[in-house]
Amino acid sequence: MSGHGEEHGERRLDPGAGAGPVQRFAADLRALRESVECPTYQVMARNVPFSATALSQAAAGGQLPTLAVTLAYVGSCGGDPEEWERRWRETGAQAAVLSADADVRPPYRGLTRYEPDDAALFFGRDRLVDRLTALTRRHRFTAVFGPSGSGKSSLLRAGLIPRLCDPGSGPDAPAPPAAVRILTPGAEPLRAHADRLVPVPDTTADTWLIVDQFEELYTLCTDPAERAAFIDRLLAADVPGAALRVVIAVRADFLGRCAEHPALTAALQDATVLVGPMSREELTEAVVRPAAAAGLVVEGALTARLLDEVDDGPGGLPLMSHALLETWRHRTGRTLTGSAYEAAGGLRGAVVRTAEEVYGALTAAQADLARRILLRLVSPGDNTPDTRRPAEQTELGLGDPDDTRAVLDHLVRARLLTLDDSTVELAHEALITAWPRLRRWIDAERDRLRVHRTLSEATRTWLDLGRESAALYAGSRLAAARDAFPQDHRSTELTPSEQDFLGSSLRRRRRAGWLLRGLSVTLALLVLIASGTAVVALRLRDTARNERDEAVFGRITAEADRLRGTNTALTARLDVAALDMRATPGLRTRLAADAGRVLSTRLSGHKGIGSAVAFAPDGRTLASSGHDGTVRLWDMTKAGGGEPLGEPLRVTGATVGAVAYSPDGALLAAVGNRGTLRLWDARDRERPRPVGRPVVSHEGKSVVDVAFAPDGRTLATAGADGTVRLWDTRVPAGPAPLGRPVAADPRSVRGVAFSPDGRTLATAGHTGTVRLWRLDGTGGAKPRGEPRRAHEAPVWSVAFAPDGRTLATAGYDETVRLWDVSGSGGPRPLGDPLAAHSAAVWAVAFSPDGHTLATAGLDDTMILWNVANPKYPRQLGEPLTGHTEGLWDVAFAPDGRTLATTGADRSVRVWHLPENVLTDFTNPLTSVAYAPKGLLLAAASTDDALVRLWDVRRRGRPRPLPRHLTGHEAPVQSVAFAPDGLTVAAGAEDGTVRLWDVSAPTSPAPVATLPDAHRGGALTVTFAPDGRTLATGGADGRVRLWNVRDPDDVRPAGKPLVAHTGWITSVAFAPDGRALATGSQDGTARLWDVSDRDRARPVGVPLTAHGDWVNSVAYSPDGDTLATGGRDRTVRLWDVTEPGRARPLGEELTGHRGGVTSVTFAPDGRTLATGGEDHAVHLWNVTDPARAEPFGHELAGHLDTVTSVAFSPGDDTLASASYDLTARLWTLDTDRAVRHICARTGGDLTPARWRDLLPELAFRRTC
Repeated sequence: MSGHGEEHGERRLDPGAGAGPVQRFAADLRALRESVECPTYQVMARNVPFSATALSQAAAGGQLPTLAVTLAYVGSCGGDPEEWERRWRETGAQAAVLSADADVRPPYRGLTRYEPDDAALFFGRDRLVDRLTALTRRHRFTAVFGPSGSGKSSLLRAGLIPRLCDPGSGPDAPAPPAAVRILTPGAEPLRAHADRLVPVPDTTADTWLIVDQFEELYTLCTDPAERAAFIDRLLAADVPGAALRVVIAVRADFLGRCAEHPALTAALQDATVLVGPMSREELTEAVVRPAAAAGLVVEGALTARLLDEVDDGPGGLPLMSHALLETWRHRTGRTLTGSAYEAAGGLRGAVVRTAEEVYGALTAAQADLARRILLRLVSPGDNTPDTRRPAEQTELGLGDPDDTRAVLDHLVRARLLTLDDSTVELAHEALITAWPRLRRWIDAERDRLRVHRTLSEATRTWLDLGRESAALYAGSRLAAARDAFPQDHRSTELTPSEQDFLGSSLRRRRRAGWLLRGLSVTLALLVLIASGTAVVALRLRDTARNERDEAVFGRITAEADRLRGTNTALTARLDVAALDMRATPGLRTRLAADAGRVLSTRLSGHKGIGSAVAFAPDGRTLASSGHDGTVRLWDMTKAGGGEPLGEPLRVTGATVGAVAYSPDGALLAAVGNRGTLRLWDARDRERPRPVGRPVVSHEGKSVVDVAFAPDGRTLATAGADGTVRLWDTRVPAGPAPLGRPVAADPRSVRGVAFSPDGRTLATAGHTGTVRLWRLDGTGGAKPRGEPRRAHEAPVWSVAFAPDGRTLATAGYDETVRLWDVSGSGGPRPLGDPLAAHSAAVWAVAFSPDGHTLATAGLDDTMILWNVANPKYPRQLGEPLTGHTEGLWDVAFAPDGRTLATTGADRSVRVWHLPENVLTDFTNPLTSVAYAPKGLLLAAASTDDALVRLWDVRRRGRPRPLPRHLTGHEAPVQSVAFAPDGLTVAAGAEDGTVRLWDVSAPTSPAPVATLPDAHRGGALTVTFAPDGRTLATGGADGRVRLWNVRDPDDVRPAGKPLVAHTGWITSVAFAPDGRALATGSQDGTARLWDVSDRDRARPVGVPLTAHGDWVNSVAYSPDGDTLATGGRDRTVRLWDVTEPGRARPLGEELTGHRGGVTSVTFAPDGRTLATGGEDHAVHLWNVTDPARAEPFGHELAGHLDTVTSVAFSPGDDTLASASYDLTARLWTLDTDRAVRHICARTGGDLTPARWRDLLPELAFRRTC
């Protein structure tokens, strides 16, 4: 039945004042249907995957329909999906407010743990509670291990403790406990809990001690002696006759740390319970029975959906509990429905939505305070996941007391924090991983958090010692704390006690300086007095000016630090601004790191969400489209790129969903939300001319993607009607349909792509499928293989690699997948999903050479991947940040070094990949070396057994040479150039050493092979300064010298040098060639007299300061200093002017958070570079080796162990190699770094943005 009346049997709705939000929403749906002359629900159901009954119930007003049903209803009536999704979410929120009853106790705990009083709501763990209870009866010391989020705390508190306190009344029932005490260790476990470790006296019953979050012994307690004493006190419970029983809960990734304590290891052998994932039956209980206990019902479809969505890993439990809590809050009756679940945000979105709603409700000052409070409650991991950190409430007085109370109230009420009498902590560690904003804050502040945690510990010690001056900071620790917390930030970043401690440390340092300079100061004062009042005034004026400049400099660098993890371009511009004031060594290091990052320029113009980007084939023009109904063109010919070209192109009455250029660049296509396809003649890039009239297809539904075939004659459009349509564009004014619409997905086709040969079409479907279609050249498309379930949620984007053999897909399930499409059938998966994004992935794009994949997600980030070997993709660098809201599209420029993105923040960003990051590797890198004249760079890698050469004559423009150094049959471990640069030597894991002639770098030739140089592997090689001797070290513990004067007749020089008892990890000649240094796995470095190559001998005693593997050794250019790097995370400098009496110089150099793998001196001898297992490169000022100090920040960018570092002969570039499949060339020439930054950033540091960031400072132009 059609017309303007109601559907037969449809109940009347009164949307007046007495109606609720759900009833008003239903009435609006009916009004929409009436506006298109009331099609029957049977007619509406023909084009959507829902029944007429489901559509009818959506407008009945009984309960809020699901989002999917709502959008199907709206789509059938021609409504705007985005507008109706917004209205649906607003209605759900309004209904939730009406439904929530403050006096009703929720049946779910959300992120917070279950307590003993919650036992009546704790379901799904009965069998595990039975096992644990029985085990604790048999053993006095029991451990519960499980991953974060597996429910260990709830198991102990709501499962075990109620069983202990109510053991039953039978004849065999055990006695109830004398007491049950629950504690978490904290930073000072023994001092804080000593009295609680003593059993209740004068009773026959046991005292039970439940130690939750046992891992705090390793994350918060920094005193090994106190940690060991606390563990020993706990283990005393295992002694016969003890009246104490102990149960500990430990995060599974800390099992190795527990094993460091022998007695604890022994106690864990037979008394351990492992908390694993719940079975489907147990999950069903955990979902359904708490609701039943509260008189509620969980919709069957919702239960099934939850079981499917909760990961097999146990970490999904807190997310499920929070999602159920929010679903309960969004309920509209006695049933927890799928629509309420969707309104709450679903499994992974509920936490984010709750956190963002709380954060969004705060004022700007409160939001900043919330950030500081939340960061106080996190302990950054050291090669382990980040953990929560309980804090005293007094520690959180970081701002206005009223604001602090308001922020804590908001966070506690939302169950994001838990609060007791004295402490505050995150409700669950899942919040750290589930809330992208918090994770970005942590990543941006990670180094400062570590400095702060150490500062807090030192402050406590200082207070405990009665403010003893000997406990104050000095040296590098004081410098690090001063830099991390500038004067103008201390009142908001540090507690009063921490401010006192740092201030006292700084004052003590100044007093020490005054005492040392006392006589000079006295004489200077006498001169000053004699010189008259005018000079005094001038000095005072200069002092005031210097103090003002110091404050401004500190304010700018602090702001740059705060933004470092969220906007690299803005950070770099602020560093340049600071450089104009003061060119400190630390700032030069920061700029070197900035220049090595992917930088971006922000382009503003769109008034709505940015939907798509596309480069013209010549790379000179970028097109972007948006929900404002425009296509904008940008000039990419100037440095940095991004000047607007002409006026925006308008698509009348439509949201533009995608844009594409034809292969010859002559046509530009755009598609929109009303079935619109629009073409322009783009040959005049400043004045594109519309061709013909807009074409409407796909039954008037949204067209979401468009692509040209490689021949330029065929165009494909993908639509919300579930079809792909092909068009003949040889007559652009009238594109002609080719063949019949291709029914590619039951719901909607989200993406479409042609293979490079034009014979295959790939489609991405809303139902999670990807399909391949064989094109016959006449418009026909036949399925190629079966549809492939690619993702657990809609597939949003699909892209072919340039060789046509690999396909990439992006999913709403937060993953990217690679597929082998080289055969004649359907796609075959390549490896595991790429799961680095924390929200839906919206777009994928391959670089023109196919070696790099870019992915863009709703987590506000773009991620780059090395896919040179698509079976083993590796992430390249950290996620790229700059957008403030989700990304919708990404595209590579034809040069392969430039990308564009756009998204919900209405901006376009142009990204510039640093040309000094070498990514053409398919295996981890082990070694890197410069030729002595700086013309060539050699890099060795593992599994492919290759050494690659690069032409590095043009600074910042390294060029790979076509022929590699081949011949090795095992991973190459070390590479070195001869002093004349004409020969390269490399050692491999099979014990072979090979030499090549590289006098003609484009055609290198092998010249010698030493097949059995070392049993077990040739691990390190180096040439003597005269080029006549090669030294090698191996896994056989021997060092060998080789006479290489005649490459055709290489022979041993003398006998192998034997003194080490472990692998030889590094060898280095002194600059005069008369001494050799070696490092070993045996924990020592040794010096050798090799002045007579045939009779080399050890001199002096082994250098043993590291106490662990010595991974690398290097001489300073003058030969007076030796640097050693060890697995103990330290660097040592040694005075070796008398090799037989080598002595340490100054303190050990610390800063690496993992073993130090490589050390090297700059040619001028004033700088030392080190690489480490912590993925970082550090620079050190060693002008005075006895007082070496760090040059500011580390150089960060690698994602895995840095295996090798090497300076260029000119001091201005540092090369580093890494297991992350990249080598990086760091620009140490500050002027060149600034020019690089200024050419590749723009649009971020505007005067308005400066006022937002630094309102108290006058704007400074940076470039």
